[in-house]
Amino acid sequence: MPKTITLTERFGHLVTTPSPKKKIERDSISVSLVEAALHCAEARGVARESLLAAAGIAPATLESPRARVSPVQYGKLWNATADALDDEFFGQDAHPMRRGSFVLLCHAALSSRDGGQALARIAGFMRLVLDELSFEPDIDEKRVRIWLDDKGAQKSMFAYATGFILVYGLLCWLVGRRIPVLAAHLRCAEPAARDEYRLMFCDDLRFDAPRSFVDLSADCATLPVVQTPATLRRFLKDAPANFIVKYRNPDSLAARIRTRLRQTAPTDWPEAESIAAALNMAEATLRRRLKQEGLTYQTIKDALRRDLAIARLAHTQQTIPQIADALGFAEPSAFRRAFRKWTGVRPADYRREG
Repeated sequence: MPKTITLTERFGHLVTTPSPKKKIERDSISVSLVEAALHCAEARGVARESLLAAAGIAPATLESPRARVSPVQYGKLWNATADALDDEFFGQDAHPMRRGSFVLLCHAALSSRDGGQALARIAGFMRLVLDELSFEPDIDEKRVRIWLDDKGAQKSMFAYATGFILVYGLLCWLVGRRIPVLAAHLRCAEPAARDEYRLMFCDDLRFDAPRSFVDLSADCATLPVVQTPATLRRFLKDAPANFIVKYRNPDSLAARIRTRLRQTAPTDWPEAESIAAALNMAEATLRRRLKQEGLTYQTIKDALRRDLAIARLAHTQQTIPQIADALGFAEPSAFRRAFRKWTGVRPADYRREG
């Protein structure tokens, strides 16, 4: 059997372990999406153990529905699954999206003049490689709609999400910014991991729709493509970990707070009064606006600490006491209790076995 040329072989390592100087991952992904990817592989005879080992995910992590993995771990799982199946769409279409297809897609769209032309080229390419799911652009002055035409047989939520990640992630990179997702209506039934998918798509995510579509901000069609062959090489080196995770609203108050917190060590994170002053608003206003977004300042800090903990456990050799101290815990036992509350597993079990 001829050897398949993968993205890694052609362009170097797709997902690399961050160096000490590199910023640690800022988000995390539910194990429900890990299980969905593993199910695709297992349905085609690939054992999960080898994929989890390649991704650096301890099997014990999957025992709790609250557990999460880092984008780098999920990116490695994505690549390992695609390698094992020789299919970048995980066997979710009658026609496999052979390894190397995404590289060719990037090259096909790179010379586009703007987002509208890039989206048309992306959709045209995907039409060539998939038989059962297509992405049809429909652009007017109010929105850019992408019809997800599933040829009469509805797909799973994970299949729609996989296609969306590929199309949307590439489009955002080409125009050099995160494009607001306005709405997503899908034919599939509401999944158990609906909240995780809302983070991936948007708040206006609906199910059991008569026809599937995703609406993007209208201005993305006229945004110029700003990438070059040189930046493409860097993009592919870290794909797909560099575009898997997306906040619901990058302009929200919560996103502004996260940005400020990431610029400071957790041991120096300010109290609500101080961060409100830094954002030129009263503390009461900050609390009221966060409540409107369904959050509190404490939940933002807790989620960010959780994600930093996950990244450090997965991608550094720091001891648990060192991580606890860096994240502002008074003692390691307090960190262990918090981590188990966040994820359902002990920090030691989170690390790759062996």
